[in-house]
Amino acid sequence: MQAKMNFANGNSSSSTGDRFIPNRSLMDMERNSHSLLRSNSCDSDSETGSVNEEYRTALNSEILGTDNTSKHRVLSFKDKAPTPKGDTVNNLKVLYSSSSTGRVKSKQTKSTSRYIPSAPSRILDAPDILDDYYLNLLSWSDTNVLAVALSQTVYLWNAASGSIQELYTFDDSAQSHISSLSWVQEGGTHLAIGTSDGNTRLWDTAASKQLRCMDGHSDRVSSLSWNKHMLSSGGRDSNIVNHDVRVANHKVATLSGHSQEVCGLSWSPDGLTLASGGNDNQLCLWDATTSSTSQPRYSMTDHQAAVKALAWSPHERNLLATGAGTADRTIKFWNTQTGALLNSIDTGSQVCSLAWNPNEREILSSHGFARNQLCLWNYPTMTKIKELEGHTARVLHTAVSPDGGTVVSAGADETLRFWNVFDKSEKAKGSKSKGPVELNSVSRFGKTMHIR
Repeated sequence: MQAKMNFANGNSSSSTGDRFIPNRSLMDMERNSHSLLRSNSCDSDSETGSVNEEYRTALNSEILGTDNTSKHRVLSFKDKAPTPKGDTVNNLKVLYSSSSTGRVKSKQTKSTSRYIPSAPSRILDAPDILDDYYLNLLSWSDTNVLAVALSQTVYLWNAASGSIQELYTFDDSAQSHISSLSWVQEGGTHLAIGTSDGNTRLWDTAASKQLRCMDGHSDRVSSLSWNKHMLSSGGRDSNIVNHDVRVANHKVATLSGHSQEVCGLSWSPDGLTLASGGNDNQLCLWDATTSSTSQPRYSMTDHQAAVKALAWSPHERNLLATGAGTADRTIKFWNTQTGALLNSIDTGSQVCSLAWNPNEREILSSHGFARNQLCLWNYPTMTKIKELEGHTARVLHTAVSPDGGTVVSAGADETLRFWNVFDKSEKAKGSKSKGPVELNSVSRFGKTMHIR
């Protein structure tokens, strides 16, 4: 009975019972205390969260300038990104920007800053030079000797020493004349001379001796071009003859692609392609292996006048510049690998000759009526850099010195004028052997000199 009374009253004693039974009132007190503490903690978190939200709103307002931050995202475009230009697959450097200040500016092309004299550095008198657009009467050798044909006679002017030599006079008849000249390549002393009787003569200028006379044409030989031991000649009979000067039977091939006089011939620097221009307004490209029965690789008829001026680029393979006569007046650029016309520039006057600057991407053209000037052009923009005036008649021929710094022009006014128009390369500037150093010597050439 005593034990039952203790259980009912909730009392326990370690001395009187076998287990501990907690007091219910004590449990309710602990639970109420826990609830009170949790309630106080929630109120504190709520107050802290409210303060953090107010701080975040104030911070966004200061940074973004507005209290409404729902439409703002950091590092996002306000406007739609502009559409990139060109092929975005191949263009790996496309930059997007919604403002003009973020665009990357391209590098400006460096303009020509060197000084180009407007007057010739020297003038030589060249009496009786033939005023014939179809002939090629000037050639400057790698050994710094200038050959010029005056009517029936070939003269040699040594630019280093200033000496003048009469090499050869062709006097079969009163109508006979020298019609073309071309020095052998790579510093040789051999000069090819084309004459009005259809023959091509090979001279050793060091020994002042004619080595051989090669036939193959029925009319005058108007143009000549060397390719190592191969000499190509173009005539008024509309044919091109390839001569191998090493063998007795020199005629290797006769190329028949033109219908009128072949007035321009030039082998490419790699020796694989021969370019020919004719009075039939055609430009033909021939392979080095072309036989007598073969046709030209390409035959272009874009010019509207005789194609005399031919010049291969020394900077870009398979790039050929051509110029034509009064009815055309254009300089055209060709990819000779594909036969494609790359560009055409109307110069406003007859184009007589073309010469590339070997040190810069520039090309010099000489002209006839009406201004009889030389023009220096930038390539490929074809902006005119300089005009050189002084000739009083059309400028028929040009040749470049072996150091690449000077151009000589031969005009129908019977003068040769030397222009310091091209920049010399650093290698040429340091050379003491081949450059025409004495060309600028006032004491040696202080006045007009007569060639004969």
